[in-house]
Amino acid sequence: MSKERPTSQLVVVSNRRPFTVKSGPDGPIVEKSAGGLVAAVSPLLESMGGTWIAWDGEDVDRGREGVDSARTREPAEEVAFCRLVPLRLTQREVGNYYYGFSNRALWPLCHLFIGRSHFDPEQFRDYVRVNEKFAQATHEVASPKDRIWIHDYHLALVPELLRERGSRQGRVGLFWHIPFPPWDVFRALPWSRQILRGMLGADLVGFHLEDYADHFRTSVRKGLGLRQDGKDILMESGRRVKVADFPIGIDAEKIEGLARSSSVEKKTRQIRDRLGAQHLVLGVDRLDYSKGILERLRALERFFERHPERRGRVVFVQIAVPSRARVEEYRAIKREIEEAVGRINGRFTEDGWVPIRYLYRSLPLNVLIAHYRAADVAMVTPLRDGMNLVAMEYVASQVDGDGALILSELAGVAELLPDALQVNPFDDVAVADMIEKALSEPVEAKRLRMEAMREEVRDHDVFGWHERFWGAVETLPVQPQARSRLDLLRRK
Repeated sequence: MSKERPTSQLVVVSNRRPFTVKSGPDGPIVEKSAGGLVAAVSPLLESMGGTWIAWDGEDVDRGREGVDSARTREPAEEVAFCRLVPLRLTQREVGNYYYGFSNRALWPLCHLFIGRSHFDPEQFRDYVRVNEKFAQATHEVASPKDRIWIHDYHLALVPELLRERGSRQGRVGLFWHIPFPPWDVFRALPWSRQILRGMLGADLVGFHLEDYADHFRTSVRKGLGLRQDGKDILMESGRRVKVADFPIGIDAEKIEGLARSSSVEKKTRQIRDRLGAQHLVLGVDRLDYSKGILERLRALERFFERHPERRGRVVFVQIAVPSRARVEEYRAIKREIEEAVGRINGRFTEDGWVPIRYLYRSLPLNVLIAHYRAADVAMVTPLRDGMNLVAMEYVASQVDGDGALILSELAGVAELLPDALQVNPFDDVAVADMIEKALSEPVEAKRLRMEAMREEVRDHDVFGWHERFWGAVETLPVQPQARSRLDLLRRK
């Protein structure tokens, strides 16, 4: 990669860096991070270059640090597809900002799990502190003409904090990757108005679905009393904030190319031979209570109860990617899933046939795609999901056109893929019956469904998502650069 910096570029700002470093027998191994954000954004930087600002992934206690950049970020480094600027965070900040406020307050609230939400003022104070670090680093790294793309609920305050640091010619966009709940739910957050104000520092706030965008507009109107002009928000300063929906996509061409490769075809045959079953049903999820893995297992149990003729002929493989193991709710759901797998296998295993194979690990992309190709049926049944790229990846991998997708109607991607076999993930009987339908549906009907879905995935790929988002930003008029009136909880 050339070291010469272009006059204008894309600067991505996110909590998660685009790769993880693991120890291997021959030294460090660099792997692309799991998660929809990295999967969606990294192809853009691979194709166009740019800078990525993110937490460095460490939580070494370096003591109490201010927001001075000399102490909060490491020197930029060139990685395979971008210039990476890693930020330092202390153990306390990681615990409170990430594992605490982001994933015990915002995440469950936005996914409508209000009973799991935990609101702690100290955690919010460190959330503000870390957002200030991100804003300061972005202010120092980005040139005035750069386009700054801030991602997700971890950094909701950064747009307005960045605006406080001075005017700029380039645009600031915020994309919210998870659902945005109705105001009657979001207002339960004691700092809901501060979060809304922080988000409105962007020129454009994007969501996956129009429903989420509508919930945000309603929250701004009811929570902040701001007026709208059409679908845009009018700030007191006269500045206009565009709010719109931009369904995210995947690099469909890349996934399809890998699925057709000889190495993936070979791995696909190996997976089928190793499992030794007539039919393979697959689940792939980050381990999270919102993904509905436990409910899916209950539906599978009901399926084997209702269809004893399928025992010995169908194997379910669940790939669960480790996530947030330091959060008690995640440790608890991991235990529940493992207990359910053991109980169901203990109940139905016979003559060497084991109904459920459970893999608690992440897989390299080519191995994952081989599992997609090997699967007769994929079950993507989250209880609530902003979009869900696994469904798209499975569809893009079905180069033979005869797979079946069972999809939760509560996932954002259900609006994009109406031809999937859609279910309510809380109805285990309906899901069990849909498994049987997916296995027994005539091949021609499966191919018609899959071809329609494959066309949608191609038409809504990640590059089109990027073009639609920034194209919408460019339609905004020149904005007044008024100073911020953000009323945040500052540390003393």
